[in-house]
This record gives sequence, C-alpha cells and structure tokens, in this order.
Amino acid sequence: MIISVFLQGIRSGCRFVSMLYIALLSVILLSACVSNEPVVNTAAGSQPLLSGPQVASTISETYTIGVGDTLQIDVWKNPELSLSVPVRPDGKISMPLIGDILAAGLTTEELTTSITDSLKTYLKQPQVSIIVTNPFSAEYQRRVRISGAVGTPLSIPFRNGITVLDLVLLAGGTTEYANGNAAKLHRTIDGVLSVYPIRLEDILTKGDLKTNYALIPSDIVTVPEKSFFSGSQ
Repeated sequence: MIISVFLQGIRSGCRFVSMLYIALLSVILLSACVSNEPVVNTAAGSQPLLSGPQVASTISETYTIGVGDTLQIDVWKNPELSLSVPVRPDGKISMPLIGDILAAGLTTEELTTSITDSLKTYLKQPQVSIIVTNPFSAEYQRRVRISGAVGTPLSIPFRNGITVLDLVLLAGGTTEYANGNAAKLHRTIDGVLSVYPIRLEDILTKGDLKTNYALIPSDIVTVPEKSFFSGSQ
C-alpha cells in the first residue's frame, strides 16, 4: 500500500516536470521566432524608403556629370591632350585622338576609366584625372519639387534634413480642394522610379508623421485634387 502511494507520487512528479519542461521550451522557441528587425512599409513593387543614415549615404554619393558641366581633364605628361571642356547638349565631350565620348550620367571615376581605356590605343599606361570645375547641372539635380493642389507649386534647392511636411509648408500648405491622403512621393534611384503613398491630411490634421518622409535630391511630391464626381455622367 505504502509502496503503491509512493510510486503514484513519483509518476505525478514526473508529469509535472515534463509539463514544466514543455512550457519552457515553448517560450524559448517563440522568442527565437520573434525578429527585432524593424518593419518598413513600402509601396507595391517599390524599394523601401530611405531614412536616417541611408539617406545621408545616398546624398553623399559621387557627383554625376550632367549637360552644361565644365570638366578639367588632365593626361599626365601629355599636355596636348589635357583640356577644359563643356559637356554638350548630347551629353558628350570631344578630346584629341579619341573624338567624342559620352560624359553625362557618369561619375568622374567612370569617365576617367572610359577615357583611359580609349587612350590605351595610343598611349602606354595613360594616367587621367578629371575635375568638375563648373557643376552647372547640379542646380537641377539637387532640387526637390512639389506640384498639384498646394498654395504655390515649388522647385527649390535641396537642403539637408528637409521633409515632406517642410516642403508642403514652404508651398503654402494645401488648397481646400486637395486630396491630401492621396499624395505621392516620386523618387528615382539608380534610374528606377518608385512611387510611395503620403498620408498628407493625416500629417497636417492628426500629427501622424509615419509618411513624413525625409527627402533626397530630385524627389517630387504630387498632391491631387479631390474628385467631386464618380461614375458615369
């Protein structure tokens, strides 16, 4: 009798320990499944919006040569090949020996490589350096713009730290006909255009800053008007 009760107690204790072990194991597995990575909301088919350090990194990327820029090209120990030359409307420049070569859309490093490769036909180990002495096209590359149902559509020079809300306020706010929550941010990175929704009305009236994105050069914000008619007329 005593032995039977003792064995029953042992079995009950084992069940309790087993249940406790399973509970602890479940907690550990659940914790492992939870990620600490932040969730970024993006438009369908678009890249994630940049913010914080990523924006700073994008802004500080090497300057891209544009039409109207003036370049100082030096070929070491070959002064007859060195020159100051403007980028023509077709995006090209002209150099002795190699003729026309595309410059617009390239960084100085990329153009240096292109010219160096072309000169290898005529020179042994050419060494080329390029300086943008007049970045004429930068005025248009480094601008942000807003259009649509705002007080005054704007195209202004980019300023570090400027946000969607800053740009809207500079434009005099939205008009009474604006459909603020249908606003869009148009952003081009590496030749790829992405469009992101802006809840502008929520920003202005509710203080909801989730879509108050930090801007980068060449960003365009559009604010449509409300549609007063729907269906067939």
